[in-house]
Amino acid sequence: MSGHSHFKSIKHQKGIADAKKGNAFSKITRLITVAVRQGGGDPNTNSKLRLAIEQARTVNMPKDNVERAIKRGTGAIAEEKLEEFVFEAYGPAGIAIIIEGITDNKNRALGEIKQILNQNGGKLAGEGSVKWLFERKGAIIVDAKQKDKEELELEAIEAGAEDIYWDNDILYIYTKPEDLELVKKNLEQKNIKIESASLDWVAKEMIEVKENEKKSCQRLFEALDENDSVQDIYSNLRV
Repeated sequence: MSGHSHFKSIKHQKGIADAKKGNAFSKITRLITVAVRQGGGDPNTNSKLRLAIEQARTVNMPKDNVERAIKRGTGAIAEEKLEEFVFEAYGPAGIAIIIEGITDNKNRALGEIKQILNQNGGKLAGEGSVKWLFERKGAIIVDAKQKDKEELELEAIEAGAEDIYWDNDILYIYTKPEDLELVKKNLEQKNIKIESASLDWVAKEMIEVKENEKKSCQRLFEALDENDSVQDIYSNLRV
């Protein structure tokens, strides 16, 4: 797997605790609100909002919550000012990390993330010093248990996949950013169930680390993921 993503990790955990689910709902609410402010409240014309709503469905977020988040974005409900951020960092064993988030106070979020990194063997990196190690791509997750693996690979390629990657029974299908929706639609027309679809930072090359270092990286990911402002975490760690 070429990155660690909040929504993906939530989806593939069994029996999500209420606290975790509440944390996920809070993050998705912000994601929807910002998407609406940037591109309007109609998911048919706002692809960012459409993806955010799909992520809400992934964690079984109630429809009422989604509608309230959209109203916050349109201004129908008063809401604090939110802004997106992208921080670059290094983790244990020198792994490269990209941290995406949404916050109502960027300076506070920066301080909190810096503290989490320092406490878990990581450090902030200068702008541009890490991002060049990644590419922006569409990422689609499919559970391979629904079909024969070879058949699924072939259908993914026919649907327009640029690259594929296996993680046990989970197939990661990568596309050009502009092709994400088309490939997703092509897969659905082949009766392939999509677990999630998103725009991700995908590492150009992944690195291997020792098992104890991998555990340290995982602890860092979990600590970052618990922060309210953090939406997604990507790394070049091979897991």
